[in-house]
Amino acid sequence: MSLKSLVLCSDEKIVRVLRRVLSDLEISIEHCTDPDGAIHKLTRQRFESIIIDCTDLKVATSVLKSARSAPCNKRAIAVAIMDGHNGLRSAFDMGAHFVLYKPVSTERARASFRAARALMKRERRRNTRVPVQLSVTLNNPQTGFQQTVPTTDLSEGGMAVQLGKKYKDPGPWLAQFTLPGADKVIEVSAEVAWHNPGGQVGIRFVQLQVDIAHDLRHWLNQHSPEGEKDDPPVRCKLTDLSLGGCYLEIASPFPPRTCIVLSMKAGTLELRVEGVVRVMHPEVGMGVEFAQTTPEQRIQVEKFIQSLMKAGDVLPELLVEPEGLESSRREPPAQPSEVEDPLLDLFHRKAALPAELFLNELRKQRSTHRSESSEENILPV
Repeated sequence: MSLKSLVLCSDEKIVRVLRRVLSDLEISIEHCTDPDGAIHKLTRQRFESIIIDCTDLKVATSVLKSARSAPCNKRAIAVAIMDGHNGLRSAFDMGAHFVLYKPVSTERARASFRAARALMKRERRRNTRVPVQLSVTLNNPQTGFQQTVPTTDLSEGGMAVQLGKKYKDPGPWLAQFTLPGADKVIEVSAEVAWHNPGGQVGIRFVQLQVDIAHDLRHWLNQHSPEGEKDDPPVRCKLTDLSLGGCYLEIASPFPPRTCIVLSMKAGTLELRVEGVVRVMHPEVGMGVEFAQTTPEQRIQVEKFIQSLMKAGDVLPELLVEPEGLESSRREPPAQPSEVEDPLLDLFHRKAALPAELFLNELRKQRSTHRSESSEENILPV
């Protein structure tokens, strides 16, 4: 199933560039030149992305609002084509995830849509269910309930099981199962998402550990009936690091509120850490806040930072890939840290600054804290 984009734009030069770039990325286009026609299509067809010329911000905002009100396009990735005098904040305020500035060049469009395509695929595949029969043991330590049940399908976010018409334990449970062809037993926290009169129950995974999520995604990629694979992780460069987050140089950054997985490879060592994009500068980089809401996540962050520090002059390979938009992951809100973290403070207080001014602030902070050897939460990289 190919990815499909709706393009609302009357500038033929821009449309020609988009057709060329999106065709190379195997994304089809439905072109509209008037807002009413675009709204008509958005309320009746599903699109993985919506690309809007924002010459008239009020019209663009209205069209995007109509798309969000249509269930089929609520999660579509929005790309705003902006004039230079309209800032990045204006695009994000209207609900856009990515921004293309005029004049739209092939190189800039390709860089933005590489990241957009990866996110489009992740959003579409998140709820893709693969039919599979597994034996799953559900265990509730608080009630003593334990039962082994068969599954009917599996996704990244959960599974459907046949629990019986009169099941009495409402959960939450610990679910244990082994993927076909694998040896490792997977254990995850799970809760009821839905149930029907026939005794079939939908189970939602809760706070999935990053390594388990990676193994599950890899298996689903191999067994998905659609045959469509996620885009491979993208290389990035670490420029700033603290206990709470990092700044990454990357040509195709992901938008704010994107959940990402940052992988570090050094020899045989491979570590992954989860985070959420808090700051994004097109064609430059992005600021990521590490997810540390569970003990497992905090341990992963500590391992990640310790391994980077021990690497010394050996630069590990860093790769980043999207996990989806924050609201779709039900990510809990960021909790204030008990330890002062200037890097995170910069992300939260000055995210709206233009890229050049923000990077100047970042450089000032970097030089200040490198000269203060007593400061422990800004780490040299």
